[in-house]
Amino acid sequence: MRMIYGMDALLLTDELFSLYLQVLERKQIMHKFHEVTARLEQALSRISHENLDILEEVKEQVELVLAQFRRAKGRVDVPDVELYEDLLSLYNKSNDAAADPEVLRRLAEKLQLVGIAELMQESLALHEMVSASGGDPGAIFEKMSNLLKEIKDFVQTENPNLDAPAREKNLPPSSSSAQTTAVGNHKAPVIPDDFRCPISLELMKDPVIVSTGQVYERSCIEKWLEQGHRTCPKTQQTLSNPALTPNYVLRSLIAQWCETNGIDPPKRPSSSQPSKTKFACSPAELTKIQILLCKLSSSNPEDQRTAAGEIRLLAKRNADNRVAIAEAGAIPLLVKILSTPDSRTQEHAVTSLLNLSICEDNKGSIISSGAVPGIVQVLKKGSMEARENAAATLFSLSVVDENKVAIGASGAIPPLVTLLSEGTQRGKKDAATALFNLCIYQGNKGKTVRAGVIPTLMRLLTEPGGGMVDEALAILAILASHPEAKSAIGAAKAMPVLVDFIGNGLPRNKENAAAVLVHLCAGDQQHLADAEELGVMGHLVDLAQNGTDRGKRKAAQLLQRLSRFVEQQKRSQSQAEAQAEQSLSQSRAQQP
Repeated sequence: MRMIYGMDALLLTDELFSLYLQVLERKQIMHKFHEVTARLEQALSRISHENLDILEEVKEQVELVLAQFRRAKGRVDVPDVELYEDLLSLYNKSNDAAADPEVLRRLAEKLQLVGIAELMQESLALHEMVSASGGDPGAIFEKMSNLLKEIKDFVQTENPNLDAPAREKNLPPSSSSAQTTAVGNHKAPVIPDDFRCPISLELMKDPVIVSTGQVYERSCIEKWLEQGHRTCPKTQQTLSNPALTPNYVLRSLIAQWCETNGIDPPKRPSSSQPSKTKFACSPAELTKIQILLCKLSSSNPEDQRTAAGEIRLLAKRNADNRVAIAEAGAIPLLVKILSTPDSRTQEHAVTSLLNLSICEDNKGSIISSGAVPGIVQVLKKGSMEARENAAATLFSLSVVDENKVAIGASGAIPPLVTLLSEGTQRGKKDAATALFNLCIYQGNKGKTVRAGVIPTLMRLLTEPGGGMVDEALAILAILASHPEAKSAIGAAKAMPVLVDFIGNGLPRNKENAAAVLVHLCAGDQQHLADAEELGVMGHLVDLAQNGTDRGKRKAAQLLQRLSRFVEQQKRSQSQAEAQAEQSLSQSRAQQP
């Protein structure tokens, strides 16, 4: 582990050198840290964000950051204090004095220098550092060298058999309880469920996070997406985007678990990108694509239908097909036949565009080819399956932020609301995910409300079965910050339904219901009175203690507002009673 330090650009061992700096300059570093923290906290607290015209969510984030700065002031990391004291004791001891074995043990474990291989690596790095400094090591480097030597002597004394870097592979199974490989009667260690990929059930090498928060092995989830799926394999939720985020923390935990159990950590693939040769199109396949495009551009309806259907299947199969089909010029031809009177051809065409849009580069080509009006027309007039896939296509395209504006301006929102109201279960979910994504852009919120989405959402919240509750509450939560939505939600008599979900819903539903209520009750005495009368206080106390992180924040906001409201009501009532008493006293005094 190396890092560049200072103006000399010396290659240093990260762990030891930074810790020695803490020993020598701990107070100065802490002082600078607290000074910067105090300045940031002071600057942020001066901003009157309550008076700014910004979203409630942004205000929450500002308040959260401010609270974190306030907590950071004066905070000391206790484990580092112990490490600081251990290093300081070794730094100050004389060369002939014996080091405390417990101190050496703690340092070896903390710095992960428990084997000869690790110590050799640090020694080589230290040697390179001295060479880079011109051969003059200096006092701090000598101290580092002495510390390495003492840890090495301690490790060899404690473990005399550790005389080779590959010692783990040479030890017999009986020499260590950590060696649980399947040799003789020893059983292989049980892999924790959190370390297994939900698809392959094998130990993950390169764990990545999808938009639903689930974690998969990169190669497995990439193959799943290449096959045209757009749902999370574990939860079956629609993926809001195809991005895969590396889970570095889990990867580190897996490596530590492997080391603890004496097995080789899984090696990551040399490239995190999918292999382009694995699914590369052959010359025959490219020729087939060209033949299909000729049929697609013909005037024969039967040829068009057949070609569109085959392109639909090819585009679903893998990523390389999607690239090859787009590069061959299929997208403008598919857009052209969206307006065909043949419903089956239309369905094939819009689904082909959906499958092609999984490739990020194709999204821009589809938009620039003028596909959105045709997709919207299919959404309005096509068969039910075509309408569902049109909605899914709009969702896929709206992952790109600038596309949200274009799709919202194309007239797509009203037919999406219609599909949300009257579609099949799959159609409703496709429409809901598209609407949610579009409403991330503030300019689409008013259009969605005016399209009549609020009554539809309220019906979905109360219909038997409750199959669309998650989606309906999520859309309400993202819309509620808009003035028109707030008014429409209030007019829909949503308060009892929202209070019921806060009390009895699933964790995410409680969170979203509370988020809606935060906006409804902002500056509205009547909504506060209604919520208090419906008994929301008890539900909010429970949510503030046991909810999700966002749910806890929303509950705390509501409790604060309701508490202020109740106090105001009590004061108003006391003043009214006092005035009534005063009037009664005056009336009695005036009587003869």
